[in-house]
Amino acid sequence: MIHQNTIFFNRELNSQDEVFHFLSKKSIELGIATNEESVYKGFIEREQQGTTGMMDGFAIPHTKSKEILTPSIIIVRLEKGLDWNSMDGNPTSFIISLLIPDNEAGTTHLKILASIARMLMKADIKESLLLATSEQEIETILNNYLKQ
Repeated sequence: MIHQNTIFFNRELNSQDEVFHFLSKKSIELGIATNEESVYKGFIEREQQGTTGMMDGFAIPHTKSKEILTPSIIIVRLEKGLDWNSMDGNPTSFIISLLIPDNEAGTTHLKILASIARMLMKADIKESLLLATSEQEIETILNNYLKQ
């Protein structure tokens, strides 16, 4: 589920809103979704329910929509951290976004979200992701963990 073409390394985005627009645009370019505005609104609506900002610089924004064609993960590592209203109050610089079709919103969504949340409880993996120097390295770290 994680591929180099869905990983965007050291991007200069300056707000949560810019990140959501970027993710929505990429979802169209990558053939993940058919309606950019619907994906964007989904991210906004989910964030209004409660922050997706985790701890230690990570966020897991997610959306589900009938316009999303296939369960996907888009990853963005930011050039510099930004305010995400994270649980620990620290800036967020690593975004792991989930895009899930409506018809798979129950099981698939929760399974992927739980797996990523468990992964982010492991200090060595978080550190490896934050120190990674390429999209390939991020892909390898995540796929090695998610295969377990």
